Amino acid sequence: MKRKSRKVAIVGSGLVGSSCAYSMVNQAICDEIMMVDRTYDRAMAQALDLSHCTDFMGTRTKVYAGTTSDCAGMDIVILTAGANPKPGQTRLDVLDDAKTITRSIVTPIVESGFDGIFVIAANPVDIVTYLVWQISGLPRHRVIGTGTSIDSSRLKTLLSEVFSIDPRSVNGYALGEHGESQFVAWSHVTIGGKPILHILDQHRERFKHLDLGDLARKTRDAGWEIYTRKGSTHFGIGSALAYIARSILNDEHKIIAVSAILDGEYGQKGICTGVPAIIGGEGIQELIELNLNEEESAKFTASCDIIRRGIDSLSPS
Repeated sequence: MKRKSRKVAIVGSGLVGSSCAYSMVNQAICDEIMMVDRTYDRAMAQALDLSHCTDFMGTRTKVYAGTTSDCAGMDIVILTAGANPKPGQTRLDVLDDAKTITRSIVTPIVESGFDGIFVIAANPVDIVTYLVWQISGLPRHRVIGTGTSIDSSRLKTLLSEVFSIDPRSVNGYALGEHGESQFVAWSHVTIGGKPILHILDQHRERFKHLDLGDLARKTRDAGWEIYTRKGSTHFGIGSALAYIARSILNDEHKIIAVSAILDGEYGQKGICTGVPAIIGGEGIQELIELNLNEEESAKFTASCDIIRRGIDSLSPS
């Protein structure tokens, strides 16, 4: 019996897009990957290079080049193409360029007949995700940004080094903007199921050197540290994209901190920001509303206000 092929288009064949594709090929996440780029030759070159991995993999993923007009039959379209901030700029400093690029990509994809799920990594990811939702007309559960998934992973890695444990034994989230105003919800961070605040209270002498504020700062600034040292960040975010795509295609119902459109959750409406969500075959199955303490709620509101001002500052279409 013939089964339906799982198809993913990756728009943007640069470092992030190619890293995402490589991660997906290695994990056999889908059956087909279509590479798309404004320079067709680059998309073709990446597709050829990736296809040459087949002999060394356990399964075969068909990789080929295409265009935004070829996206009708795709289950997922991953957007990595965007405006990159220059040294000294924040992700919010490239808003107008990001809007122009996003519209030029999303419009032909929708016009092609695409009716799947958008997954977005282009920065500023919270606002670009909001723009994709507005331009595409798709329901909010089918437009997902990578949000603070990568920041939450960075947090777990930092904590794993402090406690000498596997990062996957840490549970916790960076929330809000994937940017300067993000914060760590320390009241919900656990190590092996035990709240980190309880651990620190019980072992004050042992962990007296640990500064949670410094850890949150390192979590926030990790991307910039990588960027200033080598000019890009792509392996981590590429893996985050593959992880989200896998949860969608396999209907895994993983809980991941993603950019999601809020409609009353956390007291916010008509805004897109990083919150934990259950990711399954239909996209966002459900948003998880954490019971934030007073300080965390204030930080979340402040972060949403920054994103909202960014949206409001965009020049008219």
